[in-house]
Amino acid sequence: MTTKHEQIIEYISQLPIGGKISVRQVAKAMSVSEGTAYRAIKESETQGLVSTIERVGTIRIEKKKKDNIEKLTYAEVVNIVDGQVLGGRQGLHKTLNRFVIGAMKTEAMMRYVTAGNLLIVGNRYQVHKIALETGAAVLITGGFDTSSDVIKRADELNLPVISTSYDTFTVAAMINRAIYDQLIKKEIILVDDILIPLDETFYLEMGSPISRWQELNEQTGHSRYPVVDQTLKVRGMVAAKDVFDQPKELVIEKVMTSSPITVNERTSIAAVAHMMVWQGIELLPVTDSQRKLIGVVSRQDVLKAMQTTQRQPHVGETIEEIVTSRMEEVENQQEIEFTVDITPQMTDQMGTISYGVVVTLMVEAAKRMMRKHKRGDIVLENLTLYFLKPVQIESQIKVLPQILEIGRKHGKFDVELYREGERVGKGLLTAQLIE
Repeated sequence: MTTKHEQIIEYISQLPIGGKISVRQVAKAMSVSEGTAYRAIKESETQGLVSTIERVGTIRIEKKKKDNIEKLTYAEVVNIVDGQVLGGRQGLHKTLNRFVIGAMKTEAMMRYVTAGNLLIVGNRYQVHKIALETGAAVLITGGFDTSSDVIKRADELNLPVISTSYDTFTVAAMINRAIYDQLIKKEIILVDDILIPLDETFYLEMGSPISRWQELNEQTGHSRYPVVDQTLKVRGMVAAKDVFDQPKELVIEKVMTSSPITVNERTSIAAVAHMMVWQGIELLPVTDSQRKLIGVVSRQDVLKAMQTTQRQPHVGETIEEIVTSRMEEVENQQEIEFTVDITPQMTDQMGTISYGVVVTLMVEAAKRMMRKHKRGDIVLENLTLYFLKPVQIESQIKVLPQILEIGRKHGKFDVELYREGERVGKGLLTAQLIE
């Protein structure tokens, strides 16, 4: 049986795309308090079903698939540029294909403006109207507005006309940054990308006898299963060690591990890998916001996904990737050594190497050393940075990692940084090994 919270989210998902949603409207339609309606709307926003825009309200939007996550909706553009919607509110849910900067004569500009575009332009009323007739939305820069005729036409065509106080160059940079951030998000592998869905997941109910575990074990060859109640909420996990030497008629509830660790669809595989290594877990249940089982994720699939990610070229570079891509190994018979040039992006506001970059260099050096020893990868547990001198912009530093201790599951590393022969940094790392 579904909860009231789930019923409200289901109701919101059935509302027409582009429609406005209010707390009072949802509370009245579902006969719940405004507080309950508000919480459900916020959950729907997290799930990508609605978007809240200042001075406009909350609107129903189409949930994006990962393959087009880098495309922005007009509603997102309004929030990015802190804009005001002058007209065409009903079209805010639409996705824009590209944006065009209108810094040329009208005839030349309109060769580039097509349906689904966003034209970024100043207070040129005639251009606003022509763009709308072409099927493009309009973003007016410099804090200007537009004519009543343009607003009326925008409402008729359901194409947004947005005004922002920022100049054209700043607006273009802000939208580019947002698209770039979306590209980085697209490349991050989440549980949702690799989970085994519910219809392919084997699980046990709390009242099932141990003999049912044995049947599943013979059928699948697996030894770990989530345990759920009648509403599919995850209540426990059961493994071979729990049922060993127990009577076949004993119910699973008596031997299961209660309140197991679970993850949701939006958890990154890096976080899942850390949990699995740290806790020694082979299988994790994936649940929704109500802790209902929607699938499982295995250690094998997580590690495979991590290896695939490391091999693939990335379109959107994070700061970490900018730093690690500039690390070059130096041929040295005695020890493993890396060099890196300190660029402006790696420094703090004082022009010296940032603490975050130092940590990244040390962890990456330890990772590369482990790969050279064919020992797989590492998950950082602890890093103590106990010596650091300022390193200024455009310096070159050497990174010297050293294995202090290594076991089957743990490793301890010492990493030193040198500039022109002088030691400028030293840290001690402990990590879990992933083989």
